[in-house]
Amino acid sequence: MTVKGRFSLDTNILVYAIDRDADERHQRAKEIIGRAARRDCVLTVQALAEFFHATTRKKLLTPSHASAFVHDWLEVFPVICADDTALIDAMEAVNEHRLSFWDAVLWATARQNGCSAILSEDMQDGRRLNGVAFINPFSSGAEARLAALLEA
Repeated sequence: MTVKGRFSLDTNILVYAIDRDADERHQRAKEIIGRAARRDCVLTVQALAEFFHATTRKKLLTPSHASAFVHDWLEVFPVICADDTALIDAMEAVNEHRLSFWDAVLWATARQNGCSAILSEDMQDGRRLNGVAFINPFSSGAEARLAALLEA
């Protein structure tokens, strides 16, 4: 599956990028974010909010450090938000496609904003839903599938 164009990152990529205990995923996530910053990558307000909540709840970061990461990413990446149409599409996706609600909101927001892919370990790797591919960047063979998105 070759995917090109705009894409987004799920919360887990952001969390792994700061979690030194995540070993290989930590290194891979840092690499992905660095490469994504030079491509047509957007972040959702949802992913940034979930990052702040997850890292502070798990005590991976203090609130001030988590906030600093979010502020840095706001400077680097365009940020998109869910609206009422995304909410309706997300609810339908939960019903029709068996996505979890928050994954469905991420998908609907990304789709509405022209994304062709979402990088996430939480969604079904290789699945394509209404033009948006789900890619697990930590799966074996992911580099080949990510090449069109991440190559500068």
